[in-house]
Amino acid sequence: MADARPRRPARPREEVFATARAAIAEHGLAKLTMAGLGKQLQMSAGHLLYYFGSKDQLLLETLRWSEDQLGARRHAALTDGTRDVWDRLTAYTRLYLPEGPGDPRWILWVEVWGRSPASEELRQGQLEIEAPWDADLVALLEEGSASGRFTPGTAADRAAQIRALLDGLAVPLALGLPGSGRPRALHLAESACGTLLGAGR
Repeated sequence: MADARPRRPARPREEVFATARAAIAEHGLAKLTMAGLGKQLQMSAGHLLYYFGSKDQLLLETLRWSEDQLGARRHAALTDGTRDVWDRLTAYTRLYLPEGPGDPRWILWVEVWGRSPASEELRQGQLEIEAPWDADLVALLEEGSASGRFTPGTAADRAAQIRALLDGLAVPLALGLPGSGRPRALHLAESACGTLLGAGR
């Protein structure tokens, strides 16, 4: 005989990711249980595991979703030919850096970096998620050099330097370490980019 009990529809993936991001940012992945997350979503832990397989995969897919939220904004800001390349570079750094301590997007990154040495899956996923950020920045730097707004240089190397700088500013800010703050991070990023790319402003 068929089970007559009504089945609760699965939550939209966006709701799962948003709830997971908030939970990981608040408690960390180590303290997050599939049962606890499922309770928040009114889903079973088994249902979550069916879709994600593991907590690492849930973390990776939540991070991918989180970064996709900024993807269209980043691409639009960097390809707007009506704006000077320096203004677009500033827009890039503003999107890249955390909004402040506990920024959920950046707490996800800290979790991924902390777990990726032991997981090839996380390392590969991290590279895939970072690739659009790198490609958009490289394209902007090439445009700036070609137009004479930036001094000549290898765009890929400069992009790696800028992103390393931004990561170094972002982590203390996301963790709320003393002496860190978004206005200071933005100022330091702008100053360093000016030094690296030349005073073409």
